[in-house]
Amino acid sequence: MESSQHSSVSESAGYLKRAKTDRLRDIFNKYATKEKNGEKYMTPADFVQKYLGLYSDANFNSDSVKLLAGIVDTSKDGLISFPEFQAFEGLLCVPDALYKTAFQLFDTNGNGVVHFDEFSEVMKKTVLHNKIPFDMNGGFVKLYFGKDKKRAISYGEFSQFLHDFHEEYAMEAFRRYDQVGTGFISALDFQDIMISIKSHLLTNEVKANLVAAASGGQGGKWVSFPYFMAFNSLLNNMELIKRIYLNATNGNRNQEVTKEEFLHSAQMMSQITPLEVDILFLLCDLLHQTGRIVYNDLQAIAPEQYFKQITKRLAEIKAVSSPEERGLLIQILESAYRFTLGSIGGAVGATAVYPIDLVKTRMQNQRTGSFIGELMYRNSFDCCKKVIRHEGFFGLYRGLVPQLMGVAPEKAIKLTVNDFVRDKFMDKNGNLPLYGEIISGACAGGSQVIFTNPLEIVKIRLQVAGEIASGTKISALNVVKELGLFGMYKGAKACFLRDVPFSAIYFPAYAHTKVKLADENGYNSPLTLLFAGAIAGVPAASLVTPADVIKTRLQVQNFLPQ
Repeated sequence: MESSQHSSVSESAGYLKRAKTDRLRDIFNKYATKEKNGEKYMTPADFVQKYLGLYSDANFNSDSVKLLAGIVDTSKDGLISFPEFQAFEGLLCVPDALYKTAFQLFDTNGNGVVHFDEFSEVMKKTVLHNKIPFDMNGGFVKLYFGKDKKRAISYGEFSQFLHDFHEEYAMEAFRRYDQVGTGFISALDFQDIMISIKSHLLTNEVKANLVAAASGGQGGKWVSFPYFMAFNSLLNNMELIKRIYLNATNGNRNQEVTKEEFLHSAQMMSQITPLEVDILFLLCDLLHQTGRIVYNDLQAIAPEQYFKQITKRLAEIKAVSSPEERGLLIQILESAYRFTLGSIGGAVGATAVYPIDLVKTRMQNQRTGSFIGELMYRNSFDCCKKVIRHEGFFGLYRGLVPQLMGVAPEKAIKLTVNDFVRDKFMDKNGNLPLYGEIISGACAGGSQVIFTNPLEIVKIRLQVAGEIASGTKISALNVVKELGLFGMYKGAKACFLRDVPFSAIYFPAYAHTKVKLADENGYNSPLTLLFAGAIAGVPAASLVTPADVIKTRLQVQNFLPQ
């Protein structure tokens, strides 16, 4: 059985791989216009202009098109074959995709190293170099390429060079604008440098406030070199800034933090300078004017990491990844797949705890002074033993099918309503007050009753049917026929009384417990998620047990002899 499952998985993986290759081949053939020896090839214009959709204007730079196509054209023969196109698609999936594509851009000869002449040739064709020329004879370049600039740089060294190059370029730009050597540049020059050279570090919110942020936000016209360096250092270290914030709040992403609290946390963890902290709070204050910061403020300042940026861009322009190319049917199937996985997970959970649920129902339903003169069960363990003795082991699973039928719609509507109502209570910074969490959970709990009550009344009657000393077999269909449509909602008020407070307690408790158990990056392992669910579920279930008892007795009323 196990080997057949492995074989099935392998066959599925192989099928998906072949389907992906065929899809890539279709995309490649769609744009390839050159044919050579019976094989199709993409020209640089095919790849850059038609496939990527870049340089679509009439005055495009043909050299730039050839350079970009050279990233994919590893053979450097001026044409892109399907294997090269397929290799490029695979390159985008590796962790260092950005550095590798940049390396292939500058390695114009395709010999696996970058020479100074190659680097200089590419840089001189960029808009940035024409606007703010970089000193190709300066000490920085010689440190990497040697005094005579004859040394070749390998991929590993080039990745470090590219990282340091951005910092050096910014400092050189500062020196070019500060021709007198005063150590100051104007606020507009500061804005120009940041947008030209450091654009990858800027979110739209920061770009819109660059001039206001210059010179400490005091409306000054000048930016000092220390302020310039601190500003860049802050933007370079935003992932560290997020960890400092989470350390100060013990993982709570909604807690407001003062400058003093942040400084204390920063000095415990790293060497973030007070000036960088001043700039951080200045940027947050320009955006929201609260004097304090929350995690969403940092999200507004911190851009996505390089790799996330490039993959998002390529997801937008790659036909193989676009929703239109995948088609509506594929998208529906993907949604159905996720929904099915959720339903399977819920069904497994319901099946695992079902014997406990059956014992709970029978214990809730038994009454003192019953027709046999004494309680049927002394305690839960006695109930479990008697069910197994008189009804067999599978008697513990009586009524399981209706329960499983309700898992998928119940989870779907509850989670959907909770997310919908939460959005209505969120402020512009993405913060959700506690009362908003409670109301959202309550609405979610109330919404699920439309599905859970009919299925629960059938489930409960089947669970207690084993107590009837009768030869008549009771089935779910018989129960439905007996109750009718309106009878299926018997006990609905008690069901509301149980589900509304349960979800009002559970959802906020789970969300906050999950945050407390998350690591320093805000992520949870499966174990911490399970633990958070247990911690949230215990008080929620305990407090609504009286309503659950009332619901059980109402739904069993007139079904069993009293």
